[in-house]
Amino acid sequence: MSEDIYQRIFQVAERLELPVVILALLSLLVLIVDLGAFAVEILQHLRRRFPRLEAAADEARSMLAAGNASAAGKLLRGHGWTPATSRALGRMGEQALSPDADAKLSKLLADFEFASQRRLGRTRLLVRSGPALGLMGTLIPLSPALAGLAQGDVTALTDNLQLAFSITVLGLLIGMVAFGLTLSRDRLYGQDFSDLEYVAAILTSQPLATKQSATEGPDDKAHMERGRVDQVTEQPSAGRSSHDPGVASAVTP
Repeated sequence: MSEDIYQRIFQVAERLELPVVILALLSLLVLIVDLGAFAVEILQHLRRRFPRLEAAADEARSMLAAGNASAAGKLLRGHGWTPATSRALGRMGEQALSPDADAKLSKLLADFEFASQRRLGRTRLLVRSGPALGLMGTLIPLSPALAGLAQGDVTALTDNLQLAFSITVLGLLIGMVAFGLTLSRDRLYGQDFSDLEYVAAILTSQPLATKQSATEGPDDKAHMERGRVDQVTEQPSAGRSSHDPGVASAVTP
């Protein structure tokens, strides 16, 4: 009974040899495509100039103060360095004057971060799946290789060992390159998110005078007005008390 179970397990593992090899090759192909996309992203990020973005954010804020949200969105969209940042900046400028602008801009930032994490998810999967496929591709051919050794079939032993070691190297290469790619992309996307957060803060901020007037309530304003009136009325009375002869004679015995 146990021999039948072992034989079935051996057959399942033997049938997995070709799918594992195919998956390893597909993983390598996906990694090559991601490397090409990362090279394009690097070239796009070379156009990033934070001083220009800062100046554009201030100009867009002036446009928003004049009520021209579409022009602000168009201006910010032209200062994006990737398609994703251009779309996000344009929508920020267009929605900055809406009544619930803070909530909409927060949603835009969250969607941008979610899209970045989704792009990172593919390479993160390769970091784990590459070595796993390499290990499976190593262990599966060992059984027929050992069987060939027991039977004196040197050709079968050599072929299976070559396949095992080749898949091992391929899996480790996929995991190593995918890990470096993930770290580099994570840094780039983090910088993009920081820039977008800064622009959102600039667009939704208010001038200092506006903030002070907004925080002062009607009671505070009335109290300040009463204080000014009291100061004005106290000054003449103080002058009379020091120079009026009648007041001086009343004070002195």
